[in-house]
Amino acid sequence: MKKKIIISIIVFIVVILGIIACCVISDLNQEGKIENELMEISNLIDPENMDLEAINARLDITVSKGDYAVVEKAFKNYLRDNFNNITKISEILNDDKITSLLTVENYKNDGKEFTETKKYITETRETLENCKTTYIELLTEEKAMSYINDKEVDSYYINFYKQQLVGDLESQEDSAVVDSIDELIKILDTSEEVIDFLVKNKDNWDIEDDNIVFSSEKLSNEYDKLIDTL
Repeated sequence: MKKKIIISIIVFIVVILGIIACCVISDLNQEGKIENELMEISNLIDPENMDLEAINARLDITVSKGDYAVVEKAFKNYLRDNFNNITKISEILNDDKITSLLTVENYKNDGKEFTETKKYITETRETLENCKTTYIELLTEEKAMSYINDKEVDSYYINFYKQQLVGDLESQEDSAVVDSIDELIKILDTSEEVIDFLVKNKDNWDIEDDNIVFSSEKLSNEYDKLIDTL
């Protein structure tokens, strides 16, 4: 009788260990899938050859299951918000319109009230300020964790999200991004000063032979001084 009990206990233990082993292997498999997926996304984010369609398609799919799928979706939503914000910043930084604000061609097309130019400066500056705030906020642990904290999953999965996916956010912040935004905002501010000057003195300048000409040397010098600050 005792022998049967011992055998039953051993069998039970073996079954339990087998179940645990299967669960561990399954978990490792799911974690590996997520990590490989993120590596694939990372490989797609090439500044010189950005495939926006491929990146968004990758962010839309889920390769894991169960609670890991919750983790994967949360982190991909976090990545998507980061990616969309950086893309918006990049589009503005590469917008040729910024460099054409203070050209004779723009003076001809939008002078002398410069309604469209002033609107563009205001909206672009506001967008850049918002993007900078969002960029800094997204690289905080509090913001990153907000994508998973409201999900009904075990603490193990939250820790996996935090330690394996989020990692050390402070090391990921690139001051060059913030510096570039600040520099562009400074250019917009100076451009606005020049445009305001031209609007204020709209009756005292004109375009002649593709050059701006002022009615007095004083105004011409003031204009040149503003331009020199760029």
